Amino acid sequence: MFRNVAELVELAESKRVKIAEIMIQQEMRVTGLSREAVIGKMGQNLTVMEQAVERGLQGVHSVSGLTGGDAVLLQNYIQSGKALCGDLILDAVSKAVATNEVNAAMGTICATPTAGSAGVVPGTLFAVRNKLNPTREQMIEFLFTAGAFGFVVANNASISGAAGGCQAEVGSASGMAAAAIAEMAGGTPSQAAEAMAITLKNMLGLVCDPVAGLVEVPCVKRNAMGAANAMVAADMALAGITSRIPCDEVIDAMYKIGQTMPVALRETAQGGLAATPTGRELEAKIFGVSLNK
Repeated sequence: MFRNVAELVELAESKRVKIAEIMIQQEMRVTGLSREAVIGKMGQNLTVMEQAVERGLQGVHSVSGLTGGDAVLLQNYIQSGKALCGDLILDAVSKAVATNEVNAAMGTICATPTAGSAGVVPGTLFAVRNKLNPTREQMIEFLFTAGAFGFVVANNASISGAAGGCQAEVGSASGMAAAAIAEMAGGTPSQAAEAMAITLKNMLGLVCDPVAGLVEVPCVKRNAMGAANAMVAADMALAGITSRIPCDEVIDAMYKIGQTMPVALRETAQGGLAATPTGRELEAKIFGVSLNK
């Protein structure tokens, strides 16, 4: 039904429906499932996300010891009343961190679009829930909207850190979240696309350099920044701010940047933070010997 963001927006506007509805219809056509079945499957994803957020906020730690407990620290900081950024944005950040800490601890998460970037979409969703008070149906629509933009990226660029760096993972997740936030807050399909474009533009070139090859450092904190980026970009789009570069061109630029990115910066743990002295020390401590000289 749609191949790019321009077609997605045009379909939604011409039919006078949300982007979420276009994605639901596409899933029905592709899978052959009924509307109820398609929505039911997404509802299951929503449940998994909620459970991961709740588990992470209780405090979890990875086997490696590299990550864990930061979501709790953030929630405690919010409760202290000393936060500078505002409670809503930090709540989104903490819930994004919570999800990725669960992933690092080998818990169950929903890849959105990947395990390494799984915190951004649920983190923002369960934060704005407290602000917008959506129904469960509207929360499921949020996921379909995010999925529609993720679908475009996956088919026109990449959502893989190994193929395109962290811009393709956390960058894509952040753009997906921003678009979904904008739509849930009452934005138009065009504003959702602007939110995606603004977000992704500001994460272009982000490398994938996991310390010791594990999806922990800096992955968890990048989900935190991705959530914050998505929240700010959604507000900018809702304020009427637009991206000078169309969303589809931003996605294409991300793809081309990923193609030229050195292999050392694409999930191989050969460069970036993974190659720092401390990164190598942590690698040796975890595995007993450095895997990359």
